[in-house]
Amino acid sequence: MKKILVPLAEGFEEIEAITIIDLLRRAGAEVIIASLEKRNVQGSHGLKVIADTVLDEVLNEEFEMVVLPGGVPGAPNLMGDARIIKLLKDQAAASKTSAAICAAPAVLQEAGLTQDKKITSHPAWAERMTTAIHTGARVETAELLVTGQAAGSAMEFSFKLIEILFGKEKVTEINAGVLAKL
Repeated sequence: MKKILVPLAEGFEEIEAITIIDLLRRAGAEVIIASLEKRNVQGSHGLKVIADTVLDEVLNEEFEMVVLPGGVPGAPNLMGDARIIKLLKDQAAASKTSAAICAAPAVLQEAGLTQDKKITSHPAWAERMTTAIHTGARVETAELLVTGQAAGSAMEFSFKLIEILFGKEKVTEINAGVLAKL
């Protein structure tokens, strides 16, 4: 089973986090939700989630993919956490995929992973993406990075992750149940 880490910081974007977690689990991935500090974590619009664990408990585990939801102040909270930055650098060093949506591609940049790579993010964060080639696409893939634009592209972003992990057939299978516009 492919193991995926979704770190949640206080102020995460709820649509992005829940869509990513739900669709990856439907596809058969083992998705570990790890909050930065305490298991109860609140999103940017007041939704409270009980994480599976806290980040320190899984730092020594290997993940096929690390996926960062955006949100404010969620993404800045991820960016300010040295453990997240090291985790992303370790993913890159192991030739494993990291993904981020909305404001969270800035965390990939903070980890030094975006240099001259095509990425996307929420338009409000585009000017901050100084080392990357910002395309403004709804979803962008560049080598071991996948980036998404915003909450409105969370389904497309999640389906791209499923395609990378499991193939296009799995996307078709999962979409038969959710009927997203692809």
